[in-house]
Amino acid sequence: MKILAIDTSNQPLAVALYADGQVAAYRETNQSRNHSLQLLPFIADMMTEVQWQPRDLDRVVVAQGPGSYTGVRIGVTTAKTLATTLNIELVGVSSLQTLAANVDIPASLVVPIFDARNDNLYGAVYQANQAVWPDQHTNISKLVEFLTTTTAPIHVIGEYTNFVERLTTTFGTRITFGQGDENQPHGAQLARLGANLAPATAPDLFVPNYLRVSQAEADWQAAHPDEVGQNYVEEVN
Repeated sequence: MKILAIDTSNQPLAVALYADGQVAAYRETNQSRNHSLQLLPFIADMMTEVQWQPRDLDRVVVAQGPGSYTGVRIGVTTAKTLATTLNIELVGVSSLQTLAANVDIPASLVVPIFDARNDNLYGAVYQANQAVWPDQHTNISKLVEFLTTTTAPIHVIGEYTNFVERLTTTFGTRITFGQGDENQPHGAQLARLGANLAPATAPDLFVPNYLRVSQAEADWQAAHPDEVGQNYVEEVN
């Protein structure tokens, strides 16, 4: 099976071509640039490098979120368009699970984090590649509250810089933090995870997993408390 894996869900961008358990080509960057300008050229360069044609692809695997609204949309829209156009399978993988897959410490709790600002975060807790605290948009206090109910060593990866002091104060030597490449998603891990999942039933029904509403939606809901759950778009006759 030949797979194209795409992760634009946060500041890092990771793309990989993957076949029969091996990485054929990859591109990764952690620059604060517009992924929409980088993604398609990266894919084209890799396809040329390994001499694949679009029709050779069997599956597109995409980081489905959570993360940056714009970043998630870029990856998901590109993946849906390719899967529909080429009539191939589409698979979504949690962006947090992709990050957690960088670490193989079965006895430890692996905690991938994306910083959502103001003490908020996207986070999860994995052990032996299984989620023991599911992906969620939450705050550092609730993460700490959950971790205090556990006893295993804790290894935190990702965008944890703003939470180091709180976590270290609470857990001391029980907690460690990822170094270098552990903190960046990799297309190879995304492809590997996606290779073992069932495809989406239909690419046109595939949706991102934002885990929270956008600021515009939150503002609308605050201004219309009696209309939560209703269509935000006014019908014009």
